[in-house]
Amino acid sequence: MGTIGFVGAGSIGEPMVERLLAAGHPVRVFARRTEVRDRLRAAGAELVDRVRYLAACDVVVSCLYDDAQVLDVLPEVVREMAASTVLVSHTTGRPETLSRLAPMGKAAIVDAAFSGTAEAVRAGRLTVYLGGEPGPVATAREIVGAYADPVITTGSLGSALRVKLLNNLLFAAISQVTLRGLEAGLVMGIDESVLLEALAVGSGGSSAGRYIAARGGAERYVAAVTPFLRKDLAACRETAAGLGADLAKLLAAACDGPMDLENLENGVVR
Repeated sequence: MGTIGFVGAGSIGEPMVERLLAAGHPVRVFARRTEVRDRLRAAGAELVDRVRYLAACDVVVSCLYDDAQVLDVLPEVVREMAASTVLVSHTTGRPETLSRLAPMGKAAIVDAAFSGTAEAVRAGRLTVYLGGEPGPVATAREIVGAYADPVITTGSLGSALRVKLLNNLLFAAISQVTLRGLEAGLVMGIDESVLLEALAVGSGGSSAGRYIAARGGAERYVAAVTPFLRKDLAACRETAAGLGADLAKLLAAACDGPMDLENLENGVVR
């Protein structure tokens, strides 16, 4: 497969690199934090001091946080990538951001939005959606297979992000309902941990309930996921509006609950 470049070695990206190395891929990484650089160097990665040095790799995997980081970091990489190379973007954001990147260079771009946690990455069980042309998507599938199963092909460039944004919109709504259920349980004299244990095996359970339990309860869960969901719901609403889709009722359900999702990024929902 050749050398894989990687940028965005955060809480999700770092275990991705570890899995790629364990699968036998040579990996070249750009990372700013010294402790991350030291850990990945010890694991066998090659570290570079400038992000543009990743452009010489056969495939570049990006796991940056948001659209702003993508547009800040990736243009200088894309401009120097060869026509035979592929950029795989794991960032959850607006599909048009990748459309802005594409004309900057010759590399094929695959959007590879994912659903799951760092633990899922380490277990090789991350869910990844792939959107793009068939050839580059096949290449991306080989790469992400080191840490993802299932890998779902969704269509053209941007389709994976649209799938992920709708997934997160529904996840936000289910989270709000579950959190309200936990509040009701306390009023009814049911300990939060007991109700979460019951929901884990009951018909009222969901992935939201499992994540709340894994985080150690509602308070920690809300603090951890609210910033991500604000970002993703804002992107979802803007993307849907651009396509002429009315998500008002779904957004209302996602914003009604203990998590403060009313004031989304850029004032998208007021």
